[in-house]
Amino acid sequence: MTQDLTNLAFNLLPAVIVALLAYYFFSQYVKEQDGQRRFQLHKANQANALPQKLQAYERITLFLERISPGNLVSRVKPYSDDANEYEALLLRTITEEFEHNLSQQIYITQECWNVVRTAKSATAALIRKTNMSDKVDTSDKLRETILRDLMDRAAPSDTALQFIKQEVSEII
Repeated sequence: MTQDLTNLAFNLLPAVIVALLAYYFFSQYVKEQDGQRRFQLHKANQANALPQKLQAYERITLFLERISPGNLVSRVKPYSDDANEYEALLLRTITEEFEHNLSQQIYITQECWNVVRTAKSATAALIRKTNMSDKVDTSDKLRETILRDLMDRAAPSDTALQFIKQEVSEII
């Protein structure tokens, strides 16, 4: 009886080994095919997403150009001579522009979005700081002082634009 079991075990051992090897190679093949399928799908998605990403960078670039203090004060005219009202109008314009472009953050990197938010905040701070100056008492004086200050230093949006250009050059 033990001899029969031993013979049976020796006869089944090659079959079990072949079955295990077949299972191993088949599972590896399936994993490889799945990986290739995922890669092809990812590649196709990337090809479809690239135009959307580039469009998002274009819109963010336009946003930064529109909130650049020089462009902003040239485009947004004051309603009255009150500098505080003009400051509020400029800040409201920046906020509206930003809110209009909020959805673009899903297409750009988090680091880039943080740079854009920082540029927006720095631009608003620049306008507030300029309006608090003793030299500013009218909206026209506020506009003039903002433009004069920009001659001495770069606008916050210029730094963000440089960052975007660098990031887009890495994508393309």
